[in-house]
Amino acid sequence: MNRVQKFRSLDDMARAAVMALPGEGFERFARHCARYLAIAPRSYPRGVFRFRTIEEAQAARDRVTADSVGPKTRGVASKLGE
Repeated sequence: MNRVQKFRSLDDMARAAVMALPGEGFERFARHCARYLAIAPRSYPRGVFRFRTIEEAQAARDRVTADSVGPKTRGVASKLGE
């Protein structure tokens, strides 16, 4: 049976022990990953791209990464106190 725990701060929550049955760890991790991807899905540009140099490809990769980690997720991290 799962208990409901209350915390006064995020630090208290981080220090609390995780209540999980033995052998349930991977399933818990998989559910957490699915939840995370539903909240903050990654988006990639469609199509196939050709680049003349490695530097050009790396710059395009950096732009896509910067766009996918935009203000939406940065605001969430600041609200969580990270």
